[in-house]
Amino acid sequence: MIPLSVMVTGKGTVSRRIKGRSVRNGFTSELRPVVFWNMTYKCNLKCIHCYIGAGPDVDKPELPLDAKLDIADQMVKQEIPLVVFTGGEPLASPDFWRVVEHLQGYKRPKLSLSTNGTLITSRVAERLRDLGLQYVGISIDSINPETHDWFRGLKGAFKAAIKGVENSVAAGIPTGLRMTITKWNIGEALDLLDLAGELGVERISYYMLDTVGRGSALLEALPGRREVAWFIDSLIEAARRYEGKMEILLVRLNQAGIYLADKLARSREEFHRLLDIVEGQGDCGRKTVSIYPDGTVRPCQFIDYIIVGDLKRESLASILSTENPRLKPFLEPWRNLKGPMCSGCPFKRVCGGGSRNRALRATGDLWGDDPACFLDVKSIAERWGLL
Repeated sequence: MIPLSVMVTGKGTVSRRIKGRSVRNGFTSELRPVVFWNMTYKCNLKCIHCYIGAGPDVDKPELPLDAKLDIADQMVKQEIPLVVFTGGEPLASPDFWRVVEHLQGYKRPKLSLSTNGTLITSRVAERLRDLGLQYVGISIDSINPETHDWFRGLKGAFKAAIKGVENSVAAGIPTGLRMTITKWNIGEALDLLDLAGELGVERISYYMLDTVGRGSALLEALPGRREVAWFIDSLIEAARRYEGKMEILLVRLNQAGIYLADKLARSREEFHRLLDIVEGQGDCGRKTVSIYPDGTVRPCQFIDYIIVGDLKRESLASILSTENPRLKPFLEPWRNLKGPMCSGCPFKRVCGGGSRNRALRATGDLWGDDPACFLDVKSIAERWGLL
């Protein structure tokens, strides 16, 4: 995750309330990562890019409620800083409410929700607020209702999601929008800022498409390098325009942090300070992990083919140990990079090589080059005296 607004303006909104004032993310650590808890494979939608392949007809094994409550207790004991309930659609799981109630009142973990928004009625929003949810992120993949409904696999999904945003804002919950960026919608992605302003949301998270789940067949949907650079340049200006009112994040594109540091820095000292912010965010397995509905733990929801632990048989503490051999490769991913571009990059420790899943789909090697990298690394390094 790249905190674009914080890097540009020094100000955030939701991130400041959840993480505190530090711009370098000391909120998490390898032993206490953010946990993305995929509560269920069930979902009322069937999105073309769903990383977990969820849907109304998906029937896969899921943990019983007592096992989920035990995991919740382990997260409290481990002092996990933040749990993001996601799915599938977490609100489609009857266990969601029981788990949230079980965690209510603890200082850690803080609680947030990632949702398609279609099930958030006024009553649901009020209940989420009363249970202490600190943030609700709702997915909007196009400002055009028909295009969004196509992405989401259900007519009327856009209208229902917008209503969910309105209900969340009205209930007083800090609310944000999430958009998955592809070549099909990058041209209208900036328009989402205007919609967000009208709705009164406090954050926009732009996710670069990752080729996992149903998205594994969409490698060719990645936007081109020039488009990505134009998009980030435009977001820099937008961050200044919405300073202190709405923050912008970039997700699944760690390379953007290096691009931003190069664009924003006015001195070598500032360049390295900005790189330090990027490196401090972490990524799959390094300050974030994902718990799947069956209790298996993955480095994140964007690396679904590697299991670093199983909570049916192991404790969360043992899985998050720096001595866990299945987790170790992701704690320092830059040491494993093999691709001709990433392996020799002077910034590989900063971005970790980007998405390992996109690298696998494009090159056949988990530690190959991420095809979404758009940087002119040599020019950046020469500009700051690193070559």
